[in-house]
Amino acid sequence: MRALILEDEALAAERLQLMLEKLRPDIEILAILDTVEDAVSYFSTGVRPDLAFFDIQLADGASFQVFESVKVPCPVIFTTAYDQYTLKAFKVNSIDYLLKPIGKTDLEQALAQYEDLKEKFGQPTVQLQQVEQLLQSMQRRYKERFVVKTGHQFLSIRAEDIRYLFTEHKTTWIRHADGKKHALEYTLEELEALLDPKYFFRTNRQYIVHIEAIDQTTVYSNARLKIKLQDGEETTVSRDRVSDFRTWLGG
Repeated sequence: MRALILEDEALAAERLQLMLEKLRPDIEILAILDTVEDAVSYFSTGVRPDLAFFDIQLADGASFQVFESVKVPCPVIFTTAYDQYTLKAFKVNSIDYLLKPIGKTDLEQALAQYEDLKEKFGQPTVQLQQVEQLLQSMQRRYKERFVVKTGHQFLSIRAEDIRYLFTEHKTTWIRHADGKKHALEYTLEELEALLDPKYFFRTNRQYIVHIEAIDQTTVYSNARLKIKLQDGEETTVSRDRVSDFRTWLGG
């Protein structure tokens, strides 16, 4: 299998390449590109990879612009940091995707799906119209403010002022940058979908933390991590989330 990677984050591209080479030892990575312009130039030469991995958002635009400028002669598996709730359109349009940070299990499933489609129907392709519909459906804004009740008053709290969120006695709480905490009528599952994953991370069943709230991270028992927050609060990163957390923390 000959593959192309279009990814503007060097560490993410390197990690994807290493996983691909481990899962498919016979794979050949033809090139790692990081801009729309480079991808257009590359495909203009007539090179035909068997498969390509496209990050959706690149430094010089969205990767769907590649389809507008040149024929992409191979199937594409998209990679994205958008949360899973906005990615249902991929399945509707029969386009594969990998949610960042990419896990080995998800990557294996995507490769197996590609190989199965190729065996049954020949080389699958991606249509520009499908890509445009997909990206339009994914244009979302994360929640910027939350309303909380304090006594007889309602306060508007900006998401950027939230240091972390946690559950306690079946109630969800916000810890504000000013140190105060406020009850919130959302579950952590709902908040995980509403908050920008660039800044917030679900460390375990009880906590979602803002990246600026982290003071110190240390190795804990059973390959877990312990996080000390700036206000002295401590929480742990679940063992199955450690790899994703490290990727998120490194940007």
